[in-house]
Amino acid sequence: MSRFFSKKFSALTPYTPGEQPRDKKYIKLNTNESPFPPSPGVIRAVLEEAATLQLYSDPECTVLINKLAEVYGAEPERIIATNGSDEVLDFAFNAFCDKENPIVFPDITYGFYSVFAEKLGIPYEEIPLKDDLTVDVNDYIGINKNIVIANPNAPTGIALPLSDIERIVASNPDNVVIIDEAYVDFGGESAVKLTEKYGNLLVVQTFSKSRSLAGARLGFAIGSKELISDLHTLRYSTNPYNVNRMTCAAGYAALTENGYYMQNAQTVMRTREFAKAELEKRGFTVLPSKANFLFAKSGEISGEELYLELKELGVLVRHFKKERIKDYCRITVGTAMEMKKLLDNIDIILEKRT
Repeated sequence: MSRFFSKKFSALTPYTPGEQPRDKKYIKLNTNESPFPPSPGVIRAVLEEAATLQLYSDPECTVLINKLAEVYGAEPERIIATNGSDEVLDFAFNAFCDKENPIVFPDITYGFYSVFAEKLGIPYEEIPLKDDLTVDVNDYIGINKNIVIANPNAPTGIALPLSDIERIVASNPDNVVIIDEAYVDFGGESAVKLTEKYGNLLVVQTFSKSRSLAGARLGFAIGSKELISDLHTLRYSTNPYNVNRMTCAAGYAALTENGYYMQNAQTVMRTREFAKAELEKRGFTVLPSKANFLFAKSGEISGEELYLELKELGVLVRHFKKERIKDYCRITVGTAMEMKKLLDNIDIILEKRT
């Protein structure tokens, strides 16, 4: 770091995104992207919007917000669109958390939560998952602190039922509960409807996973009018043109062709269950996933060795060095052909150990 870097950030460890190597062509099963391209209408919308890039985007994202309101059954005033779901999470940490209002989240979850808290100097507590890597709902009941929970969780893929989410929200009425639903379209239960009942609930989603727009960077949140107003205050104090013209058009078109994406999500879910069964045949322990990935470990090879050997063979998966999960690899569900290639390469690796 330079000698000019602020001391308040000197101990900050930034979030590490999934690797995007360029040394050769890989089967990418490491960053939970969709294996399917955007729908034809999205491509047309982006190309058409490119002709007006000399103009700023609509800071209110009016057309997109109205379409989100239609699809999710929420008033436009209760929705905010952002540059990926990471941006709205950052706004929420800024808006609702400080030294007097700490935040809690699981010890094994999306790695950005701790980065946001450390960057902003927010006290936080990581609550350990149970031995089976599930969230213990009772740890969050009446805790009287702000809460963020990824549901389904990442990297485990395990989801809480909606009834448990409601228990958490209802028992902490004086604190904001953020439910991060990046993977909800792959079998989870959304808490969006609960935002009508609870003014302290903020539900965050993304177009990156089920809607094939990871490269476009589009997220949104739904909550009470008051919570969303708070987030807009942060947005207008940071970057009012945070969603560019092409991304806004792409998001609207994706919602218009929503059936295409939900069918793709169903395909991913079927492929996920096939891959889970095949991994279990090979002696893997595979957690029950409601996401577009599997969290799996082998009794024959460590997580790090499997990751490295698969990479050598041209298949990328994600490995985490955290002690409790170091034997696992997170495997994005790709196409049926990609998953077959993954399994074939795992067979090659395991055969070398017999």
